[in-house]
Amino acid sequence: GIVLELLKEAMVSRLGDTKGFLIDGYPQELKDAEEFESKIGEPKLVLCLDCSAETMSSQNSENTETTEDRTESYYQASNPLIAYYESKTQLCKVDAEGTQEDVFLEICKTIDSFLK
Repeated sequence: GIVLELLKEAMVSRLGDTKGFLIDGYPQELKDAEEFESKIGEPKLVLCLDCSAETMSSQNSENTETTEDRTESYYQASNPLIAYYESKTQLCKVDAEGTQEDVFLEICKTIDSFLK
């Protein structure tokens, strides 16, 4: 609840100054998405950085077992969330297998095409 209230406060304070908001890493679970929609509103676009478990693991410096546990937890939480936004046609998957620069450019293209 605290994260959502902080997001709402920050968004409301900037409403006249922006075309939109990019919220990184939230919501992480379906219940968070439903709460966001009930208290703030439906997002117009949801980006999903799509990459393999191997790519996610290569970005992490923790031990292998901890990384595997976190990856499994991520998939368990995110799969229902991804399906939820896919059913609302608000989800856009971005291939995140490339370099940081390639992924950034792909995100920019996706957002630019959405804003047109």
